[in-house]
Amino acid sequence: MGIANLGVKMMDIKAWISNPKVIANSKKGYAHFDLRTDITKVSEYISNPEKVARHSFYPFIHYVMRMDKYNKKTGVKPKTREICYAAHMDRCIYQYYSAILNENYNKYLIEQNIESVPVAYRTNLKKSNIHIAHEAFQFIRENKNCLVLIGDFTGFFDSLDHQYLKQQWCKVMGFDFLPQDHYAVFKNVTKYSMWELDDLLSITGLSQKEFNKRRLALSKEEYRNNRSHISRNNKTKQIPQGSPISAVLANIYMINADKEIHDYVKALGGMYMRYSDDFIVIVPANRSEIACFKNVLSILKGIPNLELEPSKTQIFAVAESRVENIGRDLLEKADVSKKVINFLGFTFDGQSVSVRSKTISKYYYRMYRKAKSISKNPTLSGADNLYKSYSIHGAKAKPGNFFTYINHAKEVFGEDELIDRDLKNHIPKIRKALKGKK
Repeated sequence: MGIANLGVKMMDIKAWISNPKVIANSKKGYAHFDLRTDITKVSEYISNPEKVARHSFYPFIHYVMRMDKYNKKTGVKPKTREICYAAHMDRCIYQYYSAILNENYNKYLIEQNIESVPVAYRTNLKKSNIHIAHEAFQFIRENKNCLVLIGDFTGFFDSLDHQYLKQQWCKVMGFDFLPQDHYAVFKNVTKYSMWELDDLLSITGLSQKEFNKRRLALSKEEYRNNRSHISRNNKTKQIPQGSPISAVLANIYMINADKEIHDYVKALGGMYMRYSDDFIVIVPANRSEIACFKNVLSILKGIPNLELEPSKTQIFAVAESRVENIGRDLLEKADVSKKVINFLGFTFDGQSVSVRSKTISKYYYRMYRKAKSISKNPTLSGADNLYKSYSIHGAKAKPGNFFTYINHAKEVFGEDELIDRDLKNHIPKIRKALKGKK
């Protein structure tokens, strides 16, 4: 297995290293097993294939992020995400190889005529989820009568098969096999090791805030004496969520399926887009032609290790500005309770677009929770901060708030849509919440 870095020839390394966004992304303030650094300080090391091939990667630090989902009917539904964050030098290496892979991935998409399919984590697309949802709903409107398939995968990052990922990595890079430097990176995002953050806090006796002020997560002696706490991913699947390279690897994993589905759907005059593990397929057709989705579902089910989430795989017929859930026509266990098309945070009912009800519920849940805290300990600054964070008054202030996003959505979709319909009375609701009423 030789050492090569063919992808670098396509990338202007000096321009990349001097890019302010790249530099900012490489600077992290957290404590880890090595000293803090950034791209500008380690550029010669990370761009040297021989050094990367011999590099000793530290364990990721792992923790579980809690992201409560709020639903008006069912209340709070706990949701968790496994997060792994890399040591500082390791992170710079992952960031560099992510850029190389992205460069080649974007070129591959153009060669295969599928550059419009994957729309998440792209370095050259310059589109947000708002633009992408707008494109999808606009396509439905323009075609009037059409069938729509939406869905996502169960445990996407946790399910990626290592051997298949390696094959796709080689395909995108034009390699017969992974050179030693690429293999070193591949090995350490597949057979990776982890150290639990809670365990590190216990060893040091520190809070997370105090821990992250440390020069090193552990002293050399502490690290050596507690190595038994390190765990390893010995499975033949799963990559860590949170590393700088994980997103592009997830996209690369899908190149075969993206090509097959795109070519099939395009031949039918349709559209296919995928945002990470969320996808939408739109085909100009009548309800009686629903069998056209059999081939799409067959391709999706053929992706190694990935499984469609049954409750989120839905099929709709759109005709005469009406949306009908017809999932049971093709899928025995389809969820037919959804009466509108939800995609990337927006809802389309055949006539108008609005922000998804779950998104609105989450906004109000967070606002009420914050207001409740302030009402128990009322201060002028607390109330001012609430208005800045949760009202239209803070939309233009930096760094912006939920209404900054809403205003951008109104610009993209147009004022005729119902984007802010459920937010019209948010100011009176904030006032009531600050008085301890709901």
